[in-house]
This record gives sequence, structure tokens and C-alpha cells, in this order.
Amino acid sequence: MIPYTVLVLLVAVERLAELVVARRNSRWSRDRGAVEYGSGHYPVMVLLHTALLAGCLAETWLTDRPFLPWLGWPMLALALGAQALRWWCITSLGPRWNTRVLVVPGLPLVTGGPYRRLRHPNYLAVVVEGAALPLVHSAWVTAAVFTLLNLPLLTVRLRCETAALTRCAPAT
Repeated sequence: MIPYTVLVLLVAVERLAELVVARRNSRWSRDRGAVEYGSGHYPVMVLLHTALLAGCLAETWLTDRPFLPWLGWPMLALALGAQALRWWCITSLGPRWNTRVLVVPGLPLVTGGPYRRLRHPNYLAVVVEGAALPLVHSAWVTAAVFTLLNLPLLTVRLRCETAALTRCAPAT
């Protein structure tokens, strides 16, 4: 369980790195007149994503969940792939990436990187990670609860982001 605990703590450190990038990018966006959308659901999203990490650790330690190699190794590969996709999104969006929905009016939509194929690839990373990270160490309750709670939140977030980008994107 120690290696899994280290993995979850490393993901937590990665989340903190995301927040540092997001804070810097927020300043960049706001300096250029960014408009924020969906701020009401943001605290719920932060709480749910924090609970995912806490749930991974709590369920594994409190219920003595085993590491099942046939499940754990593929889920680790998916969790790492989700991280790679997330950082590909972050680098593709550059200073426009954020954990909040901040849109600078007049800027064209990003169509490079993973956005060439998917409209919201970062949320694919969230969905995959939310299922895979807990299952690395058989925390199936955490995987199921996060997934069920994340679905309505993700629906709200996608609608919010799509509407914001539609309103703020320049006419073509």
C-alpha cells in the first residue's frame, strides 16, 4: 500500500502544480479582459476532486484493499495516460488553460494538440483518471462514487464551457 500512497500523493502534488499554473494563467487572462463563467460550480468541483484523492487513500487503508496485478497495472497505465493527456491540454492551451472557465473575448478557439480531435480532451482525462486511479489499488467504491458524482458536475461544466466559448469566440 505504500507505493500506492506515494502515487496518490504524487497526483496531489501534480494538482498543486496545476493550481500554480492556473493562478498564473488567471492573471494573464484577466489582464486581457477575461470573463469568468460557472464560478458557482467551481467549489463543488474542487471538493469532488479532493475527495477522489482522499477516498483513494481512505478506502485502500481502511478496508485493506489488495493490489490485483491484472487490474492494477492496466489502471496505472490509464491513470498515467490521463496525466499525459491533461498536460498535453495544458501545454496546447498555453496561458489560456485554467481550472476555471475564463474566456478572453475575441481569441480564436485552440485547434491544435488534442483539440484537433476532441473538443474537451481535458475532461476525458478527468473521467479516465477518476475511474483508473482508485482501481490501481482496488478502491472500487471510490471509483464508482466519484464517477457517479462527477457525471452531473461534468455535464454542468461542459455546458458552461461550451456556452462561454460560443459567446466569446470571434465570428468566422
